[in-house]
Amino acid sequence: MAFDKQTFWEDISAAGTIGIAGHIRPDGDCVGSALGLACYIRDNFGKDPIVFLEDLPAAFAFLEGADKVLTGFPSSEPFDLFIAVDCGDEGRLGKAMNYVKEARKTYCIDHHATSTGFLENNLVKPEAAATAQIIYTLCDDKGISKGCAEALYLGIVHDTGVFKHSCTTRETMEVAGALLDHGVSSSRIIDGTFFEKTYLQNQILGRCLMESILCLDGRVIFSAIDRKTINFYGLGPADTEGIIDQLRVTKGVEVAILIRELTPRSWRVSMRSCEIVDVAKICTLFGGGGHVRAAGATMSGSRRDVINNLTAEIEKQL
Repeated sequence: MAFDKQTFWEDISAAGTIGIAGHIRPDGDCVGSALGLACYIRDNFGKDPIVFLEDLPAAFAFLEGADKVLTGFPSSEPFDLFIAVDCGDEGRLGKAMNYVKEARKTYCIDHHATSTGFLENNLVKPEAAATAQIIYTLCDDKGISKGCAEALYLGIVHDTGVFKHSCTTRETMEVAGALLDHGVSSSRIIDGTFFEKTYLQNQILGRCLMESILCLDGRVIFSAIDRKTINFYGLGPADTEGIIDQLRVTKGVEVAILIRELTPRSWRVSMRSCEIVDVAKICTLFGGGGHVRAAGATMSGSRRDVINNLTAEIEKQL
């Protein structure tokens, strides 16, 4: 069903209970979109949505409403309205999909080109740099508080790589500027949640860079983190944030690949490209998805199998 802005807010106004969830392994845009939307609803409709996220990275704990986020998925009565943000399909929504199946009405707000429009009402805008950007356009600027603005600004910052990715447009910058007018501290969010790294994050970044390998005439770089390394350092998902982006800026590289072993012979794949390769197209072949320049998937096999399968597809596009 087509998404209607007026109907969306009318449904929120009429709903007794509202749930919001983002994709598994939530990133900045996912967290910022979920908390920003929840904050706007609280401020303007007098309702208190329940936000479900698989995990909440510690760097985002300062956001308004972060202390209320549920990282577990307890059983509950069906929600009157359930909203999925920054999530393109059932698999990416994870355990929160159970709430969707029971909800009386559902909405999806997303910007992934591979989004399947899997809910009752879907607003999918692949041209938007971030889901947080879309949510801003749905809101009345006069009704945006500082807490809401901080969450949405954080979402945009993270999905644009601090406004340097090719998805950044004039509208993106205008929205970001409008959010700054609400008292957002740009340096606090950019330095504190994007650039600042723990000592452990720097350790694993250094190891991944040192052990990385160039292939396809230096146009592809990849690195792998196996279970032995994960266990040795006690790594969590947040500890590997930023590694793939550092690999991508290697001179002469078109595609960067980071694979992280989940279980024996199961790997989480992250891919980034610069100008030529559509990594979303490749990840979709292996059951994943994402954006043209940033995508991911989960693949099975040995490390060699995964890299060989990915580079074969990259080579076709190069």
